[in-house]
Amino acid sequence: MTKIKTEKQYKAACARIEELLKVVSNDTPADDRNFLELDLISDLVADYEEEHFPIEAPSLVDVIKLRMYEMGLSQTKLSEILNVSPSRVSEYLSGKCEPTLKVAREISKKLNIDANIVLGV
Repeated sequence: MTKIKTEKQYKAACARIEELLKVVSNDTPADDRNFLELDLISDLVADYEEEHFPIEAPSLVDVIKLRMYEMGLSQTKLSEILNVSPSRVSEYLSGKCEPTLKVAREISKKLNIDANIVLGV
């Protein structure tokens, strides 16, 4: 099989992956036929999923909220870190306005968020 073309094939491939996961472990040699089959089918399933179930890039608001949670930051503390007013942070988080380039740079640096996400590219 070179490509999964139908949902029926996709479901069958997923079922086969489940079966193979029961017999393949981290200790299975790379030349084991079950390991090889699992590797090949997994690649086919991944290709099908990328085409039919694409994952969109997260929005800047979602990433900022996640990072705030991870860092234990309130909106007030974030405003201090970014050197903007708490109301401005609220506007960013509600999507009412976008950060200026200067603030975007600070978001990227101080929250360790990829610049591509911050700039929406």
